[in-house]
Amino acid sequence: MSQARHSHCIFETAGGFCGIAWSASGIARFQLPTKDEAETERLLLRRVSSSGRAVPPPNVAKTIEAVKRYFAGDAVDFSDVTLDLGGQDDVFRDIYAAARKIGWGHTTTYGALAKALGLGPEAAREVGQAMAKNPVALIIPCHRVLAAGGKLGGFSAPGGSQSKARMLELEGVKLAPAEPAQQSLGF
Repeated sequence: MSQARHSHCIFETAGGFCGIAWSASGIARFQLPTKDEAETERLLLRRVSSSGRAVPPPNVAKTIEAVKRYFAGDAVDFSDVTLDLGGQDDVFRDIYAAARKIGWGHTTTYGALAKALGLGPEAAREVGQAMAKNPVALIIPCHRVLAAGGKLGGFSAPGGSQSKARMLELEGVKLAPAEPAQQSLGF
């Protein structure tokens, strides 16, 4: 992330309190919801410590309204939101650009995303690392990227993979139930 001065605000959604930070270049950080406003701000400021509270400019206010609609269950497309991904390397930026194309209610896997970028299967791990370090989760929809076999995989946001599952559920994605640990012998 660039060293430019950031501003931020915390706002309430149907999913809890979210935080958003921006610079002159675009939105630099998004904090997925927690139940507590102070906790959301604390988590946001861990990543953008130079930030101060401010009234969001129109482009950021528009994104905040879209986030509120998202957590209210409306299909929202964040692909036109201008981001500040300063400090990210080129590979991560490419991965993020590809992830932004995954639409509402759709999913892919780490391996499929790597393949779409022309990378080998070993790059699935790098895709996973990029998703784990996503500075603007939801706006770059890392929750729509699953592990091999369509398994949920991890999620580094508050609430972990349960939050990921709730977001996918909100979008109408039906995840396959986990296979039982022991299979029936059929008799």
